[in-house]
Amino acid sequence: MASDQLAGRPADGGRGLALADAREERNRAVEAGLDALDSAADLPPGPGPGRRFVRSVLPPILFLVVLVGVWQLAYLAEVKPSYALPSPADVAGRFWETVQEGQAAEAVWTSLSRGAVGFAMSLVIGTLLGLAMWWSRWLRAAIGPIVSGLQSLPSVAWVPAAIIWFSLSNAAIYTVVLLGAVPSIANGLLSGMKQVPPLFDRVGRVLGLSAWGRTRYVLLPAALPGYLGGLRQGWAFAWRSLMAAELITYSPQLGQGLGQLLNLGRELSQMSLVITSIALILAVGVAIELLVFAPLERRVLTRRGLTMR
Repeated sequence: MASDQLAGRPADGGRGLALADAREERNRAVEAGLDALDSAADLPPGPGPGRRFVRSVLPPILFLVVLVGVWQLAYLAEVKPSYALPSPADVAGRFWETVQEGQAAEAVWTSLSRGAVGFAMSLVIGTLLGLAMWWSRWLRAAIGPIVSGLQSLPSVAWVPAAIIWFSLSNAAIYTVVLLGAVPSIANGLLSGMKQVPPLFDRVGRVLGLSAWGRTRYVLLPAALPGYLGGLRQGWAFAWRSLMAAELITYSPQLGQGLGQLLNLGRELSQMSLVITSIALILAVGVAIELLVFAPLERRVLTRRGLTMR
């Protein structure tokens, strides 16, 4: 019996060594898998220039070609009189005339500078308001519904009040822009902060960070995707509010923005100028989206591993 026990020990020892080797092999496999996840070289290559063109650039071009074709057919069919529905060629000629005279550049620059200043002020005020609503439950309960209500209120409703308060001035225009953009930015930041796990704030407290430190180094970076969505929506509301204000607050002292150019086409009954102004307004909005917000969002999401290349 003793001899059987002595004979069984080498077998048990061999089995233990085999289990240890298997465990070590599994650990190495797990480490290799984690290294592969962290390795940028193993990521699938991004699409080539041709594929990106077909996927991103070609569809809008085809849509515009179809839209112009339908427009031309409607003009030939005389769906509306020529003064109400000019041909694409007439609008293109009016657009080129506006560009040559410098009227388009002046209007774009005037509106874009106003939009940038108004959005910058909205960014500061909306961010501070969103942070205040986040840290104060009483303030969030008191003005949260009002801020959400202001977000759904059409910006043009503020134009008469702004004119009465500030007359026909840039202050009236900026007031309308602020009232249109600030609620969106504040709600966007507040929504992003609500999506941050409470564990993050507790970790900041454990590390000894103050309220400002937790906000600056923990909560705001974690809420950045939602905050960025609020900024994008805030710019859209600011641009729309600016056009609504410029349409009504017309004065030679204010200069001629895109909204004033659009209103000028209406007063002169020049539909080609009206369509040209609408095209310029749309072009500026699309350019800001493609050149500012889309790259910024892609960079933020990529750094967080939320999107592929």
